[in-house]
Amino acid sequence: MVEFRVDPFPSADELDALWLQAWGSHASGEFPRILSRSLAHIGAYESGELIGFVNVAWDGGIHAFILDTCVHPRLRRQGVATRLVNEATVLARDRGAHWLHVDFEPHLSSFYRSCGFRPTEAGLIKLR
Repeated sequence: MVEFRVDPFPSADELDALWLQAWGSHASGEFPRILSRSLAHIGAYESGELIGFVNVAWDGGIHAFILDTCVHPRLRRQGVATRLVNEATVLARDRGAHWLHVDFEPHLSSFYRSCGFRPTEAGLIKLR
């Protein structure tokens, strides 16, 4: 059974283990600082193990941003990511955000649309 926790502060090792499975790379060592400034974050746990995560960053005002949605590969396609994003949406609204933004790769379009996001035009500059 998957348990969802609001504003957990997973250890760097827990986040790194999840990132390695979900993304094939290591997590940023900056997560304690990042999460302390976030509007919200949600962790999904199975038997005490972090198996999913989403961060809700914000501008300190009315705009919030979904970042780092991920689920361990063995638990994908079971509704975990949908539940993470839905929980993040409710928390962002409850904590005062008026808008919730997300950027994603084209292959995730149907997922985010099913979560209620609508396409908009945006711009991006790669800085590094």
